[in-house]
Amino acid sequence: MAAVDHISTPKFSLFCAPVALAEAAWARFTQYRMYRKTLDELSTLTRRELADLGLNRSMLKNVAHEAAYGSN
Repeated sequence: MAAVDHISTPKFSLFCAPVALAEAAWARFTQYRMYRKTLDELSTLTRRELADLGLNRSMLKNVAHEAAYGSN
């Protein structure tokens, strides 16, 4: 038989919420930067280079989005 004599809960201060919000905002910003960089790099490729990769220009935004944010 088991007994619990102490239950602890996390203690949040007023400082935790802004830090978590800032970390989430930074994570979203870095994902957006990855999206833009991927899209910019893919946009510089020629039609022939894109065809070698199995892509066409209409697919670039979707490919960059998947690279930055993952698949849906």
